[in-house]
Amino acid sequence: MTIYPAIDLRNGKCVRLFQGKADAETVYFESPLNPALNWKEQGAEFLHVVDLDGAFTGGSQNLDAVEQIVRSSGLQVQLGGGMRDEATISNALELGLHRVIIGTRACNEPEWIESLISKFGSDKIVVGIDAKDGMVATKGWVEETEVDAFDLAGKLSAIGLRWIIHTDVATDGAMLGPNLEAQKKMLEAVPECNVIASGGVSRKEDLDDLNKLASEYSNLEGVIIGKALYEKSINLSDCFA
Repeated sequence: MTIYPAIDLRNGKCVRLFQGKADAETVYFESPLNPALNWKEQGAEFLHVVDLDGAFTGGSQNLDAVEQIVRSSGLQVQLGGGMRDEATISNALELGLHRVIIGTRACNEPEWIESLISKFGSDKIVVGIDAKDGMVATKGWVEETEVDAFDLAGKLSAIGLRWIIHTDVATDGAMLGPNLEAQKKMLEAVPECNVIASGGVSRKEDLDDLNKLASEYSNLEGVIIGKALYEKSINLSDCFA
């Protein structure tokens, strides 16, 4: 599995939110380039970046910080948050991003994803499906919908989507371990998609559990690790040993 260290950006700083709540913020680094360079030094090749301001407001707000990370770290960066129109996506990809992540609009307009894949290619477009009790949560997890996460994933796969990030909202930032059953259900729903698991990874044993799942499901491509790295309950260099 590919390991994606996570950097969440808010007001240009590296932060973490508990279960996506804007009022439950911890600032870890004033400059997000610092953790990016830390993760690279420890063996990472990829980075998962979320523009929280963009996720909450609908427009990308931290592209200067993202550009600095891309240019200075040499890591392959995927970015989500506020990617809700073609111009924003095009501008982001021009920064040298590896992939962009679509969230809210993919839920509201699945057919739009097909047009993005046609224009930018299936390797550049990721859909982030954030779920709470199996139902999609949008706009930075502020709004809960009546859309079944696994049904949505199946529809997107059918129109050509090949990358999905599946986040279990209830476990994100809680440091209680991943929701393996939910991840398994997603893997079974989209056998033709590369799935990146997100939410709850808090110790090395959680990665071992996901690696076992990856041995059963070849489409489990990677895992996103956030708070566990900042709280030092996982040493990233040990993951690459």
